[in-house]
Amino acid sequence: MDILRIATAGSVDDGKSTLIGRLLYETNSITKDKIEALESASKRKGLDFLDLSLLTDGLIAEREQGITIDVANIYFSTPTRKYIIADTPGHVEYTRNMVTGASNAKVSLILVDARQGVVEQTARHLSIAAMLRIPKVIICVNKMDLVQYQESTFNAIKDSLAELVAQTTFDGQEISFLPISSLYGQNITQKASEMPWFSGNTLLGELEAFEYASTLAHAPARFPVQFVVRPMTEAYHDFRGYAGKISSGTFKAGDAIRVLPTGQESTIATIEKFESKLDQAIAGDSVTITLTTDVDISRGNTLVLASEENAPALKDFSAQVCWLDHTALSPGKTYLLQHGINITKAKISQITERLDVATQTSTQGVDTLKLNEIGTIALRTAQPISADQYAANPANGAFILIDEFSNSTVGVGFVK
Repeated sequence: MDILRIATAGSVDDGKSTLIGRLLYETNSITKDKIEALESASKRKGLDFLDLSLLTDGLIAEREQGITIDVANIYFSTPTRKYIIADTPGHVEYTRNMVTGASNAKVSLILVDARQGVVEQTARHLSIAAMLRIPKVIICVNKMDLVQYQESTFNAIKDSLAELVAQTTFDGQEISFLPISSLYGQNITQKASEMPWFSGNTLLGELEAFEYASTLAHAPARFPVQFVVRPMTEAYHDFRGYAGKISSGTFKAGDAIRVLPTGQESTIATIEKFESKLDQAIAGDSVTITLTTDVDISRGNTLVLASEENAPALKDFSAQVCWLDHTALSPGKTYLLQHGINITKAKISQITERLDVATQTSTQGVDTLKLNEIGTIALRTAQPISADQYAANPANGAFILIDEFSNSTVGVGFVK
């Protein structure tokens, strides 16, 4: 069975943890002892229903305050598919947690409180889903039970959301809208008896039906070398292999390759995985590649196909960035830029624009980017990086910025 990674997003108290708890409960993914503990905890709180949010809010502070603070990965499965859900916080100051939680997701569940409608966090999360190019976005209008399951309320929110989606830079991503009640399980795994006017699929039905064909296998081939394998034993005295994970594309035995940044060329002799030899390997495979000739390759080099265009060696470039630090980003500052396993110094030349997530408009010529703000910057690196445009090859187009003194990750960037 394949694994589908999902990230939740939404404003404070929109019901993300309860939604995930409901999915776990209705797919029989909870053990009997956990259900008994959940019943006891709900009774102690004086509730006449199961507080399903307790299944995901594991930190003591989360349980005491009734909020989500850190990202939690939740696992469940159905007979046809396995799922990993990143339960992310809703507070604006924890938006950076949402970015990291959604970085590997193929589906984003964005929750909207039916009583509140579209808020600034909704726009921010849509912007992040668009920026990360998450293939499918399901916008769940939750707590329909608190508005008497009114179709008119859902339609009004859907119209506002559709207008916001149209203003956001989505590119070929699937967008769907769903009225739900996490608390009472309406439209989660079963059709909503209280909303006969909605003819669409349930949430689980949407997830089960989603087919994700990875574009990375068809992107330009990139193999960052993480380790040079030299056993130096009698049986393998002459063995030299290059281990790593293929970030994009396909490599086959016999392919002519080029080493970046040196430009040396050779041919793939074998592709090995454990004790097996493969005819080919695709994006996501962790393998060891051997070559027909000895060339100077070390950790941090990248193998590409000689028949394809090289990843450009970027030193001056622009990037979209989401700022994650309390200290604002200002032009002239120097950071460490990590692309893959390579780290180099980078200086911010200028901030060319800042995105207003509420209106989806850009402001030119700004001086700073503050915590959780999104903008476009120009930067110059001390050493070139072999990176693609994020839009063309997400696996090789993202990087992080690190404060060289505190070693904190302060920004996540996407090569433009």
